[in-house]
Amino acid sequence: MKNPVENAGDYSRIEPLHLSVPDAESGRRLDQVLAALLPQHSRNRLQSWVRDGHVAIDGKVEREPKRKLLGGERLSVSEPRDARDGQELPEDIPLNVVFEDETLLVINKPAGLVVHPGSGNWNGTLMNALLHHVPGIAAIPRAGIVHRLDKDTSGLLVVAKTLEAQTDLVRQLQARTVRRVYLAVAAGAMKSGGGVDSPIGRHPVQRVKMAVVPENRGGKPALTWFRILESFPYCTFVECSLETGRTHQIRVHLASIGHPLVGDSVYGRPNAKLPDFSRQALHATRLGLVHPQSGLKMQWEVPLPQDMRDLLENLRHG
Repeated sequence: MKNPVENAGDYSRIEPLHLSVPDAESGRRLDQVLAALLPQHSRNRLQSWVRDGHVAIDGKVEREPKRKLLGGERLSVSEPRDARDGQELPEDIPLNVVFEDETLLVINKPAGLVVHPGSGNWNGTLMNALLHHVPGIAAIPRAGIVHRLDKDTSGLLVVAKTLEAQTDLVRQLQARTVRRVYLAVAAGAMKSGGGVDSPIGRHPVQRVKMAVVPENRGGKPALTWFRILESFPYCTFVECSLETGRTHQIRVHLASIGHPLVGDSVYGRPNAKLPDFSRQALHATRLGLVHPQSGLKMQWEVPLPQDMRDLLENLRHG
């Protein structure tokens, strides 16, 4: 029988992938068939490719992922390039590698390092460093990056070195089985730990910011747990655990309950009683997941960087 995936082995090539829909897939949706034929890609990624016009059925572009197929159709899948059209360049930027094997790379990211190239930061990013450290990672979407840390947030970040690992990690994130624990210094004296269960979406007016937004207005479910580690007159040292991974989640959630992060110029407010700190006081200290290849549970932990250690010492003796 003819292989339904004729040239799916090389995902770095420019020409489209050509697939034929097996008769056994008759009656199934386009996104379901693509997920079955290309299991190394997540369903969400394939759906976005369809909506963006990267999939054709019998030579005609199809933008509806739910389109039912009859079996026997010819599919063409043009894997999209990143926003810079593949022009990101490898750069010899030192990386603090906590763990590495043929499947995963775990980095302790310093504050100040941008993760993805973007407006105003087209070089000097973690992606540029990854392209140098693992040349073959250029064939993987977003150079294997599956989750982000803000520029001024330090700590642990996992990178996939294969398509299969990337898809597996994305599914773990979606299933909320990836364990992510942060250390933070929040403004104000918290009375107790707890949780913030509030949807997060783009700020309705200031589009560069996120905010607590009702789900019927575009907010997505977000849940953050926090517990007090140490209290000070005007600040609280807390540990935060993420159940979800929305943009700026901890920063938005703590600000929403009146305790923005110390040093957060976006979500905080000027307060002469707070210590002067050059960035948001947030560090991704612990990361746990299931290894995509071995199936073993793994966990890594890194200590606070020097600037946050100094901040705590000043609070203790101030």
